[in-house]
Amino acid sequence: MEQVLLSEIAAAVGAELEIPDRFINAVCTDTRKITDGCIFIALKGARFDGHDFAAEAVKSGAAAVIAERAIDDCPCIIVPDTGKALLDLAGSYRSRFSPIVVGITGSVGKTTTKEMTALSLSSQYKTLKTENNENNEIGMPKTLFRLDSSFGAAVIEMGMNHFGEIERMTAALRPTIGVITNIGSSHIENLGSKEGILRAKLEMLTGMSEDAPLIVNGDDALLSALPERMERDVFTFGADNPECDFRAVDISSDGGNTTFDIAYFGKRTRITIPCIGKHNIYDALAAFAVGITANVEPSGIAAALSEYRPVGMRQTIKKMGGQTVIIDCYNASPDSMKAALSVLADIAPENGGRRVAVLADMLELGDNAPELHRQVGEAAVQSKVDILACYGENARYIAQRADELGVHAGCATDKDMLVGYLKMKLCEGDVVLFKGSRGMRLEEVISALYGDEYSVTTDGKERK
Repeated sequence: MEQVLLSEIAAAVGAELEIPDRFINAVCTDTRKITDGCIFIALKGARFDGHDFAAEAVKSGAAAVIAERAIDDCPCIIVPDTGKALLDLAGSYRSRFSPIVVGITGSVGKTTTKEMTALSLSSQYKTLKTENNENNEIGMPKTLFRLDSSFGAAVIEMGMNHFGEIERMTAALRPTIGVITNIGSSHIENLGSKEGILRAKLEMLTGMSEDAPLIVNGDDALLSALPERMERDVFTFGADNPECDFRAVDISSDGGNTTFDIAYFGKRTRITIPCIGKHNIYDALAAFAVGITANVEPSGIAAALSEYRPVGMRQTIKKMGGQTVIIDCYNASPDSMKAALSVLADIAPENGGRRVAVLADMLELGDNAPELHRQVGEAAVQSKVDILACYGENARYIAQRADELGVHAGCATDKDMLVGYLKMKLCEGDVVLFKGSRGMRLEEVISALYGDEYSVTTDGKERK
């Protein structure tokens, strides 16, 4: 972060400065990460109140505190809402710079698209990107505070659970290019319908100027209609819809790689990405479209995308215990479940092995959960899995539907039982998919099965 005066901070959050002015070199919301000369923002959450830690922050080196009330022995800037102040300050700080800013949202594929887009732009610009899962109203501002005048581009992921969240984030971010990966069923419990999800994603436009282009999935039924509805430039990407501006053609897979041509505006560029699955093709198409929109050389984009590697527990494929293991435990929705099953179907078992799917609950689906889990059961059968093992309360609907369609499946609500079953069933040469919502912690099952070959940190990041 470049230095900012306290007086500038006070103006950004709409407050009076009643303490001596000085330069601030960082913004912190966690007392464990306090640095000398930072400003501490006392956020309030369901299970914590940052005001209780403000004095500790000052003792640790914070120069001032943004708070909702005066705190003894703490130099404070008082605001009505510290959460809003964090976003207001981030927006003010972002306005100091003029990089290409790409805002990415969507039901699934946001993180992979973010990673690929950052690669695409980094072939020409120094590029800032969202790290880890900092894609909410606290994490996104933290990313903006990492901006400085050396960056030519920033790729920012925006997640949401409720209406209004993206609108508040995009007001601070002000994207110069917007991307919507797809409209699925994630968070349908809170948003009511896919049309509601679309409306929430389109809140990103409220922070974009009228001449800022929007890039969307043209194979998505709801998004494909946007070019006719919008008075801004809307570019589409896809593989099925022949009207897409950026279209994947001549697709082939070999081992763990996918190669295809991107046909766009009368041109073609050959792309190879080190992963498989149609969903990854979509993510690469979006990244390529952003790069072209930002005037990056196509050959540079192609070379950069060839260096992509999955992050965290998102579709990592590795050999363990004599099996090919697909680790995709970071999150789950009906769309991402089906995509993961298609990857399982595309990988050939070795030495007479079988395709095994270990599927856990998808969360935040509300009253739609039983039917959406049953749809995953249908997808598992269509993917020709040989063994289907499910875990969780709602995963039983996956198993029930698969059973109805002739594929025997079991469901456990106890991880030890699931581990015991898999130890008994798995054989050398099998291809094994682990997929479920983050809250189901399927990585614990993987760790129990493969021991020292696989372990995870407490925050769910894979380590070797």
